[in-house]
Amino acid sequence: MAGGGTEHVGTRFRELDRWSTGDVLEALWAGQSRAVAAVLAALPALGAAIDAAAARLGATGRLIYVGAGSSAVLGALDGLELTPTFNWPASRVVVVLAGIADLHDGFDGAVEDDGAAGSAKIAAASCGPDDVVIGISASGTSAFTVGALAASRARGALTLGIAGNPGSPLLAAVEHPIVIATGEEVIAGSTRLAAGTAQKCVLNLFSTGLMVRLGYVYGNLMINVRVENAKLRRRALDMLRGIAGCSEAEAAATLAECGDDLKQAVLVLHGMSSAAAAAALARAGGNLRQALE
Repeated sequence: MAGGGTEHVGTRFRELDRWSTGDVLEALWAGQSRAVAAVLAALPALGAAIDAAAARLGATGRLIYVGAGSSAVLGALDGLELTPTFNWPASRVVVVLAGIADLHDGFDGAVEDDGAAGSAKIAAASCGPDDVVIGISASGTSAFTVGALAASRARGALTLGIAGNPGSPLLAAVEHPIVIATGEEVIAGSTRLAAGTAQKCVLNLFSTGLMVRLGYVYGNLMINVRVENAKLRRRALDMLRGIAGCSEAEAAATLAECGDDLKQAVLVLHGMSSAAAAAALARAGGNLRQALE
């Protein structure tokens, strides 16, 4: 891991602009590699956060992502991918961004320093005890994000913080601090680089691990996938054939009978009627493995 914090100006890259393109790329690649490696130390804390979030969300709780700048974009990306990948309800994802209404307009950087604005946005989102709030800040000093997390915690929500500097205000404000100590950047202070890569990695691990715990994955298959294009229909049919051991024709007919509900189709191919399959899934909270057992 690189030394220093995310804003530290290192000495190794002082002449970077005079290096060959190949050497610049190798330095950037090495920074990215160290960033991913830094995530390993955060896995125990991340696991505890996933288990706590799975227990908290219930049937109505929301995932609320909070951030400013590059961290905000990464949080938004993670949240927006949950619906097409796992069919997580879009109404249960909220993205709270500092100083932006439209991506074409860019960010108003000054809002990052406004803790009251973060608190106000959490109030506007009607954050409550069933919600899980994920705050992301490379330095851990974004007043907007810290203010949003403090307000979320006061409202009873479960709070997670992802930051690169141990002891930062963001990590002190949450119940589940996730430290990814990526250290100094090749381009000093450009935390969209190594810190951003580590943040993306942690968000991938968190949301995917959470979906596994919540039963949105069966084995290692995205059993909740929303069948909305040719590629995903092909994937759904392949999963159905693999799980139920049926023919292509049987898979296609049963999936159509069940309105493209892959989990229901699995149960029908195991001998249930579509109505009984729907009832079994409802009793199991949508968890296919529990319904099969």
